[in-house]
Amino acid sequence: MIEVPGYVGHRVGVLGLGRSGLSAARALRAGGADVVAWDDGAGGRAAAEAEGFALRDLSKEGAVDGLSALVVSPGIPHLYPAPHPAIARALEAGVPVDNDIGLFFAALGTEDWARFDRPPRVIAVTGSNGKSTTAALLHHCLAEAGGEAHLAGNIGRGVLDLDPPGDGAVIVLELSSYQTDLARALTPDIAVFTNLTADHLDRHGGMGGYFAAKRRLFAEGGPDRAVIGVDEPEGRYLANQLAQGPGDDRVIRISGTRALTGPGWSVAAKKGFLAERRKGRQIAAIDLRDIPGLPGAHNHQNACAAYAALRALGLAPRTIEAGLRSFEGLPHRSQLIAERNGVRFVNDSKATNADSAAQALRAFRRIRWIVGGQVKEGGLGPALDAAGEVLKAYVIGRQAEDVALLLGEIPHEICTTMETAVARAAEEAAPGDTVLLAPAAASFDQYDNFERRGEDFAARVADLG
Repeated sequence: MIEVPGYVGHRVGVLGLGRSGLSAARALRAGGADVVAWDDGAGGRAAAEAEGFALRDLSKEGAVDGLSALVVSPGIPHLYPAPHPAIARALEAGVPVDNDIGLFFAALGTEDWARFDRPPRVIAVTGSNGKSTTAALLHHCLAEAGGEAHLAGNIGRGVLDLDPPGDGAVIVLELSSYQTDLARALTPDIAVFTNLTADHLDRHGGMGGYFAAKRRLFAEGGPDRAVIGVDEPEGRYLANQLAQGPGDDRVIRISGTRALTGPGWSVAAKKGFLAERRKGRQIAAIDLRDIPGLPGAHNHQNACAAYAALRALGLAPRTIEAGLRSFEGLPHRSQLIAERNGVRFVNDSKATNADSAAQALRAFRRIRWIVGGQVKEGGLGPALDAAGEVLKAYVIGRQAEDVALLLGEIPHEICTTMETAVARAAEEAAPGDTVLLAPAAASFDQYDNFERRGEDFAARVADLG
C-alpha cells in the first residue's frame, strides 16, 4: 500500500466504495487521516463498515463541514451531466475534491526517494481506444526485460494498493478521462495519448470537454516525454501545443496508419511495418504482421505507442521487439478464443462503441459479426464504414430489432441472445471465416459489464464441442 501523506489528524471524506474508493480510504487511514466514507449502494457501505470505516451520508446538509478533502471514485459525476449531491455540497463549501489518482501522484517523490540510485518512474496512458492494451503491453515488455514493473489505474490494481516502488521501478498507469478530469496532481514522467474518438460525451459536456479531460494529463504536470497519436486532429493539435519546434524530441509522434516524416522523433506503422525515425532518418524497424497478440492496424498503433514510451525509457529496439512478440494480448480485446474446422472465434467484447468495433472489423477477413447491446450516441456509423468484410451480422441485445435497423443492407439475423448468435454463426461459417464478437455497444442491457459478455461468448463457443 502507498500511504497518503499530508492529512494527519484531518478528516477526509471518501465517496464511492468500490475498488478505488476502498483503496483510497485504506491509504488515507494508513497515512493518519480520519476517514468518513459513503456509497449510495448498500454493498459498498457494508464492505467499508466491515473494515472499520465510519459511515456518513455525505450528501446530507452539513455532512461535508469540517472535511479537509473529498475523495471521489471515478464513476461518480462531478460536473456533467450534474454533480453528485455530495460533490455539489463540497464545491459550495470550498472543500477540495480529488480522486485516488491525484492522491497517488501527490504521494510520490518524497524525501525517501533520495536513497534511490534510479528514482522510480511513471508512465501514464490515456486515450479513447487502445489504452488498456498499450498499458498492458508496456508492463509486459518491462517485465520481460527484467525490470521491476507495476500495472495499475483503470486496469489491474487500484493505484494506492500498489507496494511502494523500488529502485529503478516503472509504474504503468492506464487512466480514463474520468480519472484525468478530476485528479488534482498529474505528474507522470512519460504520458501517452493513443487517439480520440467520441465517447462519454454526456459526462464531459461534449467532445471539447472530453478532449480537455484527456489533455490535462499533459498540460497539468508537464511530462518529460509525451507520446502522441496524431491520426486525429486533436492529437496533432496536442503535439503542436507541447513541442517547441519541429525537431523537439520531447514529443514522440505516433501513427498506426501512415508513415511520419520530418526532423522530429516518430514511430509509425504502415501496412504492418513499424519504423522509428529520428532527426530525419530511420533508426529501427519491426515487422508486426506475424505477431499473433497484436492483430490489425489498431494494435499496430498500440505497439507504436508502447515502443515509443519504452524507447523514451532507454530500452533497445531488439529488447522491445522480443517483448512485443511474446505478448499474448488482453482478454476481450481481439482475443482468439478457439479455432474449429478452419473457423476462428474472436472475442472483442471491449468494443463498446462504434469506433472500437470498426478497428476490430478492419483486423479480420470473412467476418460473421456478433453485434448489439446498448448502442451509444452516434449509432453504428464508423463500424458500418468498416464492415466490408462482414458476410452476415447476428444481432444480440434487448433492442436487437432497433439495432438491426441500423445495419442497412448488411445481411443479418436477429438472435437476441449470445447463445443463439454463436450457434447460428458457427452453423453458417465456412473454413476461413471469423466469428467476431465486436458489439459496438455497451453491455448493460444484458450483462453487468463487457467482461461478463465476453465470458459468455467464450462459454458458448466452448459449448459447441
